[in-house]
Amino acid sequence: MTTLFTFPKGGVHPPESKKLTADKKIEVLPTPSELEIILGQHIGAPCTPTVARKTEVGEGQMIGEVLKGLGVPVHAPAAGKIKAVSSSAHPLQVKAPSITIAVDAEAQPVVYDRNEWKNEDAKALLEKVKNAGIIGIGGAGFPTHVKLSPPSTAPIDTLVLNGAECEPYITADHRQMVEHADEIIEGSKIILRILGINNCLIGVENNKPDAIAALSKAAEKAAEPEYTIEVRALEVKYPQGSEKQLIHSLTGRKVPGYALPSAVGVVVQNVSTAKTIYDGVTLDKPLYEKVITVSGKGIARPANLLVKVGTRLADIVDFLGGTTPELQKVVLGGPMMGFAVSSLDIPITKTTSSVLFLTEDEIDTTPHSQCIRCGWCLDACPMGLEPKEVGIYVEANRGEDTEQFGIFECFECGSCAYVCPAKRPLVQFVRLAKMKAKRPQ
Repeated sequence: MTTLFTFPKGGVHPPESKKLTADKKIEVLPTPSELEIILGQHIGAPCTPTVARKTEVGEGQMIGEVLKGLGVPVHAPAAGKIKAVSSSAHPLQVKAPSITIAVDAEAQPVVYDRNEWKNEDAKALLEKVKNAGIIGIGGAGFPTHVKLSPPSTAPIDTLVLNGAECEPYITADHRQMVEHADEIIEGSKIILRILGINNCLIGVENNKPDAIAALSKAAEKAAEPEYTIEVRALEVKYPQGSEKQLIHSLTGRKVPGYALPSAVGVVVQNVSTAKTIYDGVTLDKPLYEKVITVSGKGIARPANLLVKVGTRLADIVDFLGGTTPELQKVVLGGPMMGFAVSSLDIPITKTTSSVLFLTEDEIDTTPHSQCIRCGWCLDACPMGLEPKEVGIYVEANRGEDTEQFGIFECFECGSCAYVCPAKRPLVQFVRLAKMKAKRPQ
């Protein structure tokens, strides 16, 4: 019997809803006539434009650079002319600095030739990752070259690749693992070389047997004495893909409060990020397109799509045949951690994992009521926090006093809100509390 790895505390089992797209191969979305590239697609300050209006740009050309602070460059996803350097709609910031490209429909796509990376040293490989504008595709957009440069005070011995993809509906990583397993495995080797270690664990939830098989076969085919790459099946439990929970599941190590994975000798990367690192290092191809899942009963044709960064939601909807009359809500990201949006003029960014078009029977519109102190949120919280207390304090206008309940340890997975019988918006309460409380240093 196969051992299924999991974390010990909390977690929930929402309906998976992955059958809509799990077996659908990745399609290439035709490049739209315009692309809006947000300049702040990563944690840190937005990029500074390196182009001006009416400038001609080529596919893959850098159009925004980081002059100071944390960040990575952004690149033109297609050849064309700069139409505007202004701002675009953003799901969280309302408006964000951006560059709009009028795409040249006649331009031929760039063909990237493979380079041999094994002769390069770790510093050169890391520089390629940085220049390719690679960020964590599966999370908040942390610059990958920074994550691959852990402090010398925290020696790393294990790379964990995250293939859990535990949120309902989303199958983008699943399809990447099935269709690009060889590239993901080679990407993991590049990361191991950069980190100077030889051990990699890949965690995939057990509801993706084809992905587990594909990665296992690719790892076996590419086996080398200096690297140990092992694929492990995870129990299906949300939020299995959270960084700290995944580390605990695969290694048994518990990351201390307010600490990074490097504190326990681990670096975590998403499987799709590993694929992007493969592209950036072996092909010198910047990150300007990505695989997303478009799903829900409110879209005419659910699909997994390879889209150019900067593609507007409206162009995706048009390609997939429009929305259904039952559509009630559009969500960027997954149903547990995503954000509802009110416009289809919002562009895709490097961190967009999915776009969900949900109907009334897929969402819960029940009004929330007072906390009934059932304790279900305490049982569900994978971090062992007290979401109910945070909600009560926020409603009493005392959000600044919630640090005592560990709000900065909360990664807003939504498990508490999912189980709450009173339908309280506990994640939104936490976000409000974080705005008012002072983060511990």
